[in-house]
Amino acid sequence: MAKTMTGALQAAYLAALVVPGTLILAVYVAQYGFGLAPCDMCWWQRYPHFVAIAFAIAAFAVRGTRLGAALVLLAALAIGVSGVIGAFHAGVEYGWWQGPTACSSTSLGNDPLASIMNAPLIRCDTPAWTLHGVSLAGFNFLISASSALLILALLGRRNKGTHDD
Repeated sequence: MAKTMTGALQAAYLAALVVPGTLILAVYVAQYGFGLAPCDMCWWQRYPHFVAIAFAIAAFAVRGTRLGAALVLLAALAIGVSGVIGAFHAGVEYGWWQGPTACSSTSLGNDPLASIMNAPLIRCDTPAWTLHGVSLAGFNFLISASSALLILALLGRRNKGTHDD
C-alpha cells in the first residue's frame, strides 16, 4: 500500500521523469528544429534517457512503495549512464581519446542507394554545436551526471529521515 511521500522523495520522482524528458525534448528540437543531425554516439546517449523515462513513469504508477523507490533508483542509474556516454563522447570531440570509426547518416527514404549517396556523414568527433566550448555531449554529461547524483542524494535523504516505504 502506498504511503505519504516526503518532499525529498517527491523531488526524486519528479527529477527522474523531468530531467530525461527535457533532455530528449531538447535534442529533438535541436535535430528537427535546427537541423543538428545526431551521430551514432548521440543516439547512444538517448537510449538510457528513454529507459529512465520508462522507469520513472512506472515509478509514478506505484509511487510511495519500495518498488517505486527502486524504479526511481534505476531511472537515476540510467540517467547516469547517459552522462557517462556523454563524457566519453565529449572526450572524443575534444580529441582526448579515439572514438568509433563509423559515421552515421540520415534515413534511407524511397530510394536507398540515392539516399546513401546523397546523405551527409555525421562525424562523432566533430560537435554539431557548442556554447562556450561545451558541446551537446558535454552538456548531457554535466546535466545527466549532476541530476543522477541529485536523485541518488534525494533517495538517500529519504532513508535518513522517516521511512516512506
